[in-house]
Amino acid sequence: MLVISLLAAVVTAFFVPPDRDYLGYYDLKTLACLFCVLAVVGALRDLHIFSALSQRMVHTFSTVRGVCTALVVITMFGSMLLTNDTALLTFLPLGWFVLSSTGQEKHTALLFILQNCAANLCGMITPFGNPQNLYLFSYYGLSTKTFFSAMLPPFILSTVLILLCCLVFPKEQLSVPEAQVTVDSCRAVIYGGLFCLAVAMVLRLVPYVLGLTVIVLALWLLDRHALKTVDWGLLATFAAFFTFSGNLARMEPVRVLFARLLSHGTMLVSALTCQIISNVPAAILLSRFTQDARALLVGVNVGGAGTLVASLASLITFREYTRRVPNGGKQFLFLFSGISFAFLTILLAAMSFLNG
Repeated sequence: MLVISLLAAVVTAFFVPPDRDYLGYYDLKTLACLFCVLAVVGALRDLHIFSALSQRMVHTFSTVRGVCTALVVITMFGSMLLTNDTALLTFLPLGWFVLSSTGQEKHTALLFILQNCAANLCGMITPFGNPQNLYLFSYYGLSTKTFFSAMLPPFILSTVLILLCCLVFPKEQLSVPEAQVTVDSCRAVIYGGLFCLAVAMVLRLVPYVLGLTVIVLALWLLDRHALKTVDWGLLATFAAFFTFSGNLARMEPVRVLFARLLSHGTMLVSALTCQIISNVPAAILLSRFTQDARALLVGVNVGGAGTLVASLASLITFREYTRRVPNGGKQFLFLFSGISFAFLTILLAAMSFLNG
């Protein structure tokens, strides 16, 4: 996706040569907030705190259905706080560990797909759960009330659908092996405070320059590895798509085209656009052409379901699965497409009905 975004930025630059107006393309607050969230979450992951919390929850269940549902729920809540891609990178390996260590690898594809749905569709309920939310929340200057009122209906429906799908797992008994995990409680408290600071930045309770300075200095002293392992590719992708969408917005034929398309329904057009270019670039691009923030917000979140490229997080899930099951790519894609398009269809139909 980074290569595609860079290529798109370069191509559009031939039509709109670089000038002073380029500086207005970039939402520095969004980039700063995303960096801080990713950095602090990386520090927490280095402490193995997520593995410790997850194992405590997982070990309270004794059946395949119970454990898999617990893993899906963990991913669901994780995506609300950690961003969807970070939740998947954290909890997909745990899911594989549990299934492979108990001889239940046959359920890996379904578990990974439902964890992916949980990360994409349940992370929508917080401004920092999905990267496109963080951008739109900042770009439109949305209030917390407006954001939650828009996202609550699709979030509730998505959660119900995901939990219903978990009933497919059998109630077969299993024994989950214990893995010893130790956590530095002092650092956990400090990093927890830094995470709260990052959230306050997103919610505009703290100036982003101040929050960025404090978090960078703290992690430079305590965990430089977390700064080095930030997903710089995601940040660069955002910057490249800022350039791409900014250039498109200055092309009159493109402005006319998107104005016509969006007149047929911002939510539907944005969800369909996600199927081709993914939800983050779709959010950045379409925000230049519509003021219907609520419909765009719902569309790019619901649009994360569907094709494999509809969400960057889905590509992470596919990569993690094929790393562990090298010959299972086709089977995974077939099952993924069936479930993901079913979610997309149901959610679009329901939201269209609710919005009249």
